[in-house]
Amino acid sequence: MRLVFLGPPGVGKGTQAERLSKHYRIPHIATGDILRKAMADKTPVGLEAKSFIDAGKLVPDEVIINIIRERLKEPDTKSGYVLDGFPRTLHQAEALSRTLEQRHEEIDRVLYFELGEEELVRRIAGRRSCPSCQKIYHTTFNPPPKEGSCTCGTALIQRKDDRPETVKERLAVYRNETSPLIEYYKKQGRLSQIDANESVDAVAERVQDAILQNKSS
Repeated sequence: MRLVFLGPPGVGKGTQAERLSKHYRIPHIATGDILRKAMADKTPVGLEAKSFIDAGKLVPDEVIINIIRERLKEPDTKSGYVLDGFPRTLHQAEALSRTLEQRHEEIDRVLYFELGEEELVRRIAGRRSCPSCQKIYHTTFNPPPKEGSCTCGTALIQRKDDRPETVKERLAVYRNETSPLIEYYKKQGRLSQIDANESVDAVAERVQDAILQNKSS
C-alpha cells in the first residue's frame, strides 16, 4: 500500500500517518525527518541539502526528490509506505510518478486533509517547544504539566514559525504551491479529500474508509 498524505501545516496528517503506519506496519516517511537524518548521516544528498540550509536558502526540489528516491530504495518500503509532506509541488509529484514508473509501482491513494484557516492558525499558534529536549506541547491539546515549563525543567518557547502572522504566510505559500498538485491527483482519480475538523479518532475512520474504498474499486 503506497499512500501520499497532503495537507497544510497543523492539519494533523502526521498524527494520522503515524497511526496508519503502526496499523499496517509500513513506514511513515516524513520529508522533514528524512532530510534531518540525511544531514546527520552526512550522505552526499544530505550534505547538499545542508549547504542550502546553512546559506539560509530553501532546499531545491531536485535535492528533496533525490532524498526521497534514496529513502524509497530501503528494504522496509517493499510492502508500502505513507509519504507525509511529499510531494509538495507539481514538479515533485511528476518526479515521483517517473520514479515509481521505473520501479513498476504506483501510488494507490492520495489523501488530502482539509481544515479552515482559522482553526489551522489556532492549532499551530498553540504549539510550545522545548529548546532543550525538543519536546512539543500545545496549550489546548497537550499542555505541559507545569505552565510554561517542560518536564525537563526548561522554559518553553513559541517558535517564530508558530506565530499567527507567520502561520498565515506559510498557509498562503502552501496553498499556492499545492493547488496544482491537488488537480494533478484528482485527474488521475487517486484523490480522497478528508475533512480534518473532527477528533483524531473520527478523522482516522475517514482515512480508513478512503483506503478501503480504494481497495474495493
